[in-house]
Amino acid sequence: MASNKPASEAPSPFSTDSYGGAERSVGEWNPTEDSIRPVRGRHRVAKQRGLARSSTVLGVGVIAAVGAGGMATAQDKAPVSISLPDSIADNLPDAKSLPGVGSFMSDDAEAAPVAAAAPLTTAGLTSAEAEQGTDAGEALRARILQQAEQQQASADAEAKAAAEKAAAEKAAEEAKKQQDEAEAEAAAKKKAAEEAAKKKAEEERLAKLAASFSLPTSSYTISSTYGQSGAMWSSGQHTGLDFAGAAGSPLKAVHSGTITSAGWSGSYGYRTVLQLDDGTEIWYAHQSSIDVSVGQKVTTGETIGRMGATGNVTGVHLHMEVRTAGGSAMDPMAWLNSKGLSV
Repeated sequence: MASNKPASEAPSPFSTDSYGGAERSVGEWNPTEDSIRPVRGRHRVAKQRGLARSSTVLGVGVIAAVGAGGMATAQDKAPVSISLPDSIADNLPDAKSLPGVGSFMSDDAEAAPVAAAAPLTTAGLTSAEAEQGTDAGEALRARILQQAEQQQASADAEAKAAAEKAAAEKAAEEAKKQQDEAEAEAAAKKKAAEEAAKKKAEEERLAKLAASFSLPTSSYTISSTYGQSGAMWSSGQHTGLDFAGAAGSPLKAVHSGTITSAGWSGSYGYRTVLQLDDGTEIWYAHQSSIDVSVGQKVTTGETIGRMGATGNVTGVHLHMEVRTAGGSAMDPMAWLNSKGLSV
């Protein structure tokens, strides 16, 4: 039977008609009555058989709402089916191949949609903190405080280490100072001990020499010293040491030796020359008498003559000279002192 409809009028997929011998009814679709107002007017979607997927949500999948408590998810809503005509459905891509959608899909047609892992309030929380119900802000504050405490502890440790290092350096410096002072004190004591030992040895040496040397007379007064200037001496200077005393006082050998001269000697009057073993000569002048002869050996303290006033003199005294083996004069007082004798 021929159709009475005009040829330009095509069948509408949204009206009651037959496709492939099956009759389909027209109905309205409202995916979520709680969140979207009912569709009014001519906007209608035909329900198609066999195309609905309970786990597929296209266009409306998840309804997000951000509030003080975090992110609300659509996981509490019942899945909604969407039906499309075959001509449209055949040209749609597989939902699993869409970026960001495939992860929400399941091969199980009855599987529930995947919910968000956690609301924003749990961002950055560990699983233990999330189980305990810790707030993200409180957790962040606790971590900041913990980090600050760690930094403060690190700073305190560094300051402590620096203080310990400074204390160790100061202690080492103080120990070195004490060691230097102890060494200086020990060196000073050692030097003092060495000087004391040296002095003692010199005293012992002089004492030993004093035992072998003697002053030329025992009762005297020093009237002239070596090197004095005056017209009384032909050379212009005094060449010996004068011991003033009583006439006839005994004159003694200052050390053991040999008599090399004994007799008159011009301005020296009666003079005796005693030569020591080292060649040093001791002159005794202005004697009143001589008690030894040339070549005679004498010992320390032995009498060799008497004090007098012979030769060029102004009074009774002993003019004593000390000369080297070569004949050069030296200071008799210094020489006697070097032998441990105090004049």
